[in-house]
Amino acid sequence: MAEKKDVEINSRADTIDLMHPDIRPWPVTPPPSPEEVAKVYAKRKAEDFGKWCEDNLRYEYAFAKPEALQGFRFVCVGLWRMGHKFCGGLLCEAGAEVINIEPPEGDPARQLTPFGRKEYMLESKVTGEKCGLDFIHEMRGQKSVSLNLETEEGREIYRRLVGMADGVIDEMPAGYMDSIGLGYRHLCKEFPRLVYLNIAVRGTWGPYKDKTSKFGQWTLEPFGGCSNAFVHNTGFPQDQLPRESGGSPTRSGVWFADFVAGEQGANTLLAALYWRDEFTGEGQFCEVTGAETQMDILDFDISWYMFNASIKARTGGWDPNLNQYEWNPCRDGYMMIGGQTDRLWYRIGMCIERDFPQFGRLIHEDPILKEMGGRNALEMLIKTYTLTTRWLRDINRIEAEEKLLEYEIAAGPVLYIDEVSEFPHFVYRPWVCTIDTDHYGTLLFSVSPNNYAMRTPHRVKQLGRPLGYDNYEVYMKLCGIGQTEVNELKEKGVI
Repeated sequence: MAEKKDVEINSRADTIDLMHPDIRPWPVTPPPSPEEVAKVYAKRKAEDFGKWCEDNLRYEYAFAKPEALQGFRFVCVGLWRMGHKFCGGLLCEAGAEVINIEPPEGDPARQLTPFGRKEYMLESKVTGEKCGLDFIHEMRGQKSVSLNLETEEGREIYRRLVGMADGVIDEMPAGYMDSIGLGYRHLCKEFPRLVYLNIAVRGTWGPYKDKTSKFGQWTLEPFGGCSNAFVHNTGFPQDQLPRESGGSPTRSGVWFADFVAGEQGANTLLAALYWRDEFTGEGQFCEVTGAETQMDILDFDISWYMFNASIKARTGGWDPNLNQYEWNPCRDGYMMIGGQTDRLWYRIGMCIERDFPQFGRLIHEDPILKEMGGRNALEMLIKTYTLTTRWLRDINRIEAEEKLLEYEIAAGPVLYIDEVSEFPHFVYRPWVCTIDTDHYGTLLFSVSPNNYAMRTPHRVKQLGRPLGYDNYEVYMKLCGIGQTEVNELKEKGVI
């Protein structure tokens, strides 16, 4: 079980400094006691329900409970991208055994490191191998084996592994596995119950499936995030700020297309397994793409294009569906304020009016602001936003939250990552933990979001391992290959 420990976080010269507790008002560890939390439940008249939830859902109890996918096995293959790794990690957290296959030289994603600096990589205390944080985090729970699929011996071993698996997660280039005789078309003849999931950027079919850069890393093409208007939809409005100082598209802070595709892929895979086991006994081929999974979460953008024959403009932090739903700068960071309804819109004015009467007069007297459409007009957004900022700039986030909540306004702080890691609510549940690894020491990680299940909670039992760490266990136990032969295969470059 992951044990909570004090972990020193060292800031880097090329990243932002941690906020010192003397400046940062948000409380840090230790978390509140159970008695203090019980008082919170009492205020909401939910003492019994809150206690019942804690008794049945706490993270510490997960490791003594069964796993929903125990007994299921999956083979995972892919390079560079994180979709198949994230998908495999989710299945592992539910109890499945996932065998991740890499070439003998390793997945290039192992070398991904912030700013390309090797000193930011972690070194295995057992093998001395260095590995990037991305790979270690997204390979959680999975077994690492090396295998050269370009050799006939390697392909034969792969078939043996697939024959003992319920499913395959494939994020290799479209058609690659098929070209070497290991695609679903070939495998299903021998293994008709096999469920095969392909996670792709563009998909396995269609006119653009092979349109990749000549010398590039085919899997790092920007198509997944940029071809679906997701990136265009982010950033400040084009006409609000001058070019290069705002008004340009903004990438997300993470590989969003990969993670959404991985999560949707896991959902697709489990649905196919349910269909197989409960109805037909047959496997099937399934596909999800990073581009299309992001298109699925574009809100009303596509419908707006058909309805209004126009392109919805970028709105920055504002939500055009709501009166005000925006981050606002405070003295020590940012505060998110939600004025979803007319009632909350006027309450924001009432709250700020105590310190700045002119804001209240603006809310109640400006005829344009009587309707949400007027409030969302760009000039009005700037007008009201400027006044909100004027009010917030001299107070910290705790003061702002207390004042806003007093008027029943939805509001909350925009937390920095160090605050997230130390935030009492997250520590108490916990959402952020430390885990002791055999190779990389004690690491901080986020628990599975599916942990909070009464009978079959998901759990993280380990993080990523060095290349080929599980070779002997997998090949000897599952494939019946002796230790001597495993050594010979390694010398020949097969594993």
